[in-house]
Amino acid sequence: MSASIITANLEIPFPTDREAEIAHGSLSVDKEPKRGGVKKTMTVHNNIMHIHFAAPEARLLRVSINSFFDHLKLVVETLERFGQPR
Repeated sequence: MSASIITANLEIPFPTDREAEIAHGSLSVDKEPKRGGVKKTMTVHNNIMHIHFAAPEARLLRVSINSFFDHLKLVVETLERFGQPR
């Protein structure tokens, strides 16, 4: 009997393509720990960042998404604080 995988997909819009790329670059360095079994993939299309999570347990998925949103909040606040990137 194989274990089922639980997935979630997020789409995060940004005001500009450049801000989406900056957020992607900032958040890409935070890889999921191998021991948790959560896989996260991120891509950017225009001003939308697409994130796909896959986890063996709902609890692990929830923890991973919560952590992602904590990091995303910091990136968005930084972009807002320092203004439009050039």
